[in-house]
Amino acid sequence: MIAHDAAGYFKFTPMQSDAGQALIDKFGIDQTETDSIILVEDDKAYAYSTAALRIARKLDGLWRWLYVFRFVPAPIRDFFYRLFAKYRYRLFGKTDVCMIPTPEIRQRFLT
Repeated sequence: MIAHDAAGYFKFTPMQSDAGQALIDKFGIDQTETDSIILVEDDKAYAYSTAALRIARKLDGLWRWLYVFRFVPAPIRDFFYRLFAKYRYRLFGKTDVCMIPTPEIRQRFLT
């Protein structure tokens, strides 16, 4: 996501951080049911496929075209979102190391 967000629109925080916990409390997010990315935009919280599509529309390149799937009903989108999430490592592999963020990227993380 960071690599396709040249404008630096998105900011990040782990759910376990103070900033993450504050957002969880503010939006009443149930962590036992939400194990996915959460997007907070325009003072609203989005999860699962809705979050992914809203993120895609702000990314560089062809990713923004995925936003056309917003017309598919959310339960159908979420089914395929969860299916993809379940098998993503089989499809794309898993790395043993994390990216070392540059100082510019570090500024995009809330603490």
